Amino acid sequence: MGLLVFVRNLLLALCLFLVLGFLYYSAWKLHLLQWEEDSSKYSHSSSPQEKPVADSVVLSFDSAGQTLGSEYDRLGFLLNLDSKLPAELATKYANFSEGACKPGYASALMTAIFPRFSKPAPMFLDDSFRKWARIREFVPPFGIKGQDNLIKAILSVTKEYRLTPALDSLRCRRCIIVGNGGVLANKSLGSRIDDYDIVVRLNSAPVKGFEKDVGSKTTLRITYPEGAMQRPEQYERDSLFVLAGFKWQDFKWLKYIVYKERVLFPKQGQVQAVSSR
Repeated sequence: MGLLVFVRNLLLALCLFLVLGFLYYSAWKLHLLQWEEDSSKYSHSSSPQEKPVADSVVLSFDSAGQTLGSEYDRLGFLLNLDSKLPAELATKYANFSEGACKPGYASALMTAIFPRFSKPAPMFLDDSFRKWARIREFVPPFGIKGQDNLIKAILSVTKEYRLTPALDSLRCRRCIIVGNGGVLANKSLGSRIDDYDIVVRLNSAPVKGFEKDVGSKTTLRITYPEGAMQRPEQYERDSLFVLAGFKWQDFKWLKYIVYKERVLFPKQGQVQAVSSR
């Protein structure tokens, strides 16, 4: 009897799977036919007026609301990226020697690549984070929706949300991001890396014992819980710890650290009870 019930349930599950598969396949075929029809209309158009309406209204705008040209995609990014600077930037920074710090260069170059680029928000979240409505509309990693109370609790203890006064006072800052790959091994670039004003390292990239190749200076260490160093003594002295929150648990993890709370892992039975609700 038990075997018959099992076979019956298995057949029902297979039937359901086949029905869902058929519906999915049918929807895909209809979408494909519609796409081919639209493509055919577009390819046989003899003038711009005959193009589908959907193609004629895809426009991009810069931060001032001005329409961008065809060299930008629908999101507003420059389509063809190369090593050449725009003419106005090339002229403005022509007299700077190679490797010299160029005030405003990064911002100007980013604006040329993405004209909608703007810098109204601070580098790190501070007490004004509630004013930035856009980031509060999206869940992590694209925003902080649902994290208001956690972030407020963290900021009330940390209180410092900026670079050091010495770095803030610089008119121009030269920055370098040091990756975690082995490409730096035996290159002896440590001293050149340390020459930069701001050295950014990622996750648990080691420094001690590799100074000759990767340098000894760390200004910012950007990480998330799974990639973070686990012991405080592993972090470089005077470096800033920066959390890149990808999910809501990341903010809770940081709160545990800031408040020196003990992380309690629920028992397996408790986890199953929660998941079954």
